[in-house]
Amino acid sequence: MKKLRKFLWWLLLLPLLLLLLLQLYYFAQIGLWVVFNPTSTSFMQAQLTRLQEKNPDAALKRQWVPYPQISKNLKRAIIASEDALFAEHRGVDWDSLEKAYLKNNRKGRVVAGGSTITQQLAKNLFLSGSRSYFRKAQELVITYMLEFWMSKERIFEIYLNVVEWGNGVFGAEAAARHYYGIPAANLSASQSARLAVMLPNPRFYDSHRGSAYLARRTGLILRRMGSAELP
Repeated sequence: MKKLRKFLWWLLLLPLLLLLLLQLYYFAQIGLWVVFNPTSTSFMQAQLTRLQEKNPDAALKRQWVPYPQISKNLKRAIIASEDALFAEHRGVDWDSLEKAYLKNNRKGRVVAGGSTITQQLAKNLFLSGSRSYFRKAQELVITYMLEFWMSKERIFEIYLNVVEWGNGVFGAEAAARHYYGIPAANLSASQSARLAVMLPNPRFYDSHRGSAYLARRTGLILRRMGSAELP
């Protein structure tokens, strides 16, 4: 009986220890990324695997560029479109999450996310695209780790360089060259607004560039960009 209790205790304790070790790994890795740039992300690896299933020679389009070499137009457009309070909150905008939850309940399906830029980065760096309460909880933990270790500018710099912008297209520099044939530093206000609107569903808009919604939403973001606060 004593051995059985000991076995059950370890059966209970082992998953908790493994979970703790995983959090320590995330925490240490984020600490390294304060100084070093990520060479890949969980989301990039998943998308590369998907592309190589169809074409073994497929490769991602991406090129890291420092924060100052990315147009302020694009930075303002993304904040206006994705996270208006980015410079103010501590990683999570609880009001936006609540509004998204209520909206999704009314619609009976997921039509709004409510995730901040930091939350999106947390998911892209480490997690899968699956939806579950555990994955969401892990995303929140990583979000607060990012905010603990990094300045807002560093969080935004990494986000701008790793976010998906099309079929195999990652980061602002690759997106600017893919869609407009120019470096990210030269993006105009209208080009930036259009790229920002693509972010929630970039692969769809990569192949549906004439979308009426894309044009309409671009005009709205253009009008909002002037009030976007940069970190």
